Amino acid sequence: MAKVSFIGLGVMGYPMARHLKAKGHEVTVYNRTGAKAEKWVSENGGRAAATPREAAEGQDIVFACVGNDDDLRQVTLGPDGAFSALQAGAIFVDHTTASAEVARELHGAAKDRNAAFIDAPVSGGQAGAENGVLTVMCGGDAGAYAKVEPVIMSFARGCRLMGPAGAGQLTKMINQICIAGLVQALSEGIHFGKRAGLDIEAVLDVISKGAAGSWQMENRGKTMNQNKFDFGFAVDWMRKDLSIVLTEARKNGASLPVTALVDQFYAEVQAKGGNRWDTSSLISRLER
Repeated sequence: MAKVSFIGLGVMGYPMARHLKAKGHEVTVYNRTGAKAEKWVSENGGRAAATPREAAEGQDIVFACVGNDDDLRQVTLGPDGAFSALQAGAIFVDHTTASAEVARELHGAAKDRNAAFIDAPVSGGQAGAENGVLTVMCGGDAGAYAKVEPVIMSFARGCRLMGPAGAGQLTKMINQICIAGLVQALSEGIHFGKRAGLDIEAVLDVISKGAAGSWQMENRGKTMNQNKFDFGFAVDWMRKDLSIVLTEARKNGASLPVTALVDQFYAEVQAKGGNRWDTSSLISRLER
């Protein structure tokens, strides 16, 4: 069992940290809103830290799952940041969906402290975190990865090293590119079926067993047909992720016309007040 800490107890971090404790690891937690950390400790045991620095002191592995690049720099760098307290040989594992650039930056900063950094964004959403079945895509040094993989599997069903620092984040970008196109296609298919007067649930039941089948169809098709979006991965989060994708594409010269278009469609959903709706709410722009 490892001495670990978890920084960031949002909808993902809260249950991920809980799974670590349930697997017998010694867990310290930190959250910007201290009351949430105290609540986590009251429910799960362990210890709450007052700062990221305190959370990292003496730990073998420090996990984080925060909002964006700026949040990540805030909890890692500076006098109260976790990196100021990383012991030699410690490993910082970041589950934030962030840029490959910040992953490479923090990989270098950790190395300067004789520690390691693994960028490890996740897929599976809140339900995956709650049920401990996330998919984790990692970037970093093979030696550090080998040490953290068994611990990551406390809340994952799959975990793989994709390459050097930043490779995990680049893989997550591809994940979001694929989701964006799938959800838009599913939205158009359901919309078309309604206009054609078909029984949409029957249609989804049939085509989900063929080449058109996908996780999105299985898990979001029925709720899209019912115009239910008050759950899941929020539009605001998806737009943040797609912004990262499109910025990276401008750097590497990738052509992403569908992704760019779907990003603008999500902006339309935001404009109608759907910021916290699930990403499947793309269909709402068609159901006018």
